[in-house]
Amino acid sequence: MLIAMAGLPGAGKSSVAEALGRKLAAPVVSVDPIEAAMWRAGVARGGPTGLAAYLVAEAVAGGVLALGQAVIVDAVNAVEAARGQWRALADRHGVPVVFIEVVCSDPVVHRRRLEGRSRGIEGFAEPTWEVVERRRAEFAPWANERLVLDSVADLSLNVATASGFLASVR
Repeated sequence: MLIAMAGLPGAGKSSVAEALGRKLAAPVVSVDPIEAAMWRAGVARGGPTGLAAYLVAEAVAGGVLALGQAVIVDAVNAVEAARGQWRALADRHGVPVVFIEVVCSDPVVHRRRLEGRSRGIEGFAEPTWEVVERRRAEFAPWANERLVLDSVADLSLNVATASGFLASVR
């Protein structure tokens, strides 16, 4: 199974992805550390490193799926092209794809989390609230089914909800 996380920066998707990965013993492939690694390797920041990071994540996730294991992809997945990439990858491997969108319904909490977080990704600056607001305006409507979790709820409750949803898909 391919589990594709989605949501704005700072909404809580990485926290859900990591907790779900531990519960399912499934690797989490995260786009942000991949992009930061490219920059540390000397790839110019002005280039299409965001797209390249998605493609690297796809290659890594594909390798995991080829082993017959579930994988979780942690990325914003704001546009249909990104979402289509994960559907196509799942189709190539003959596995289901499940999208889990994490939102934060309280903008005050969302902003405080974003401004207070430090993920420790070397060379990766945390996005500002202004960047999140621009991304929110660019977030494409969903054309397919997904589970929506609100990170205002307790993390363990969200992980339990996601686990139940995934069990129903299997």
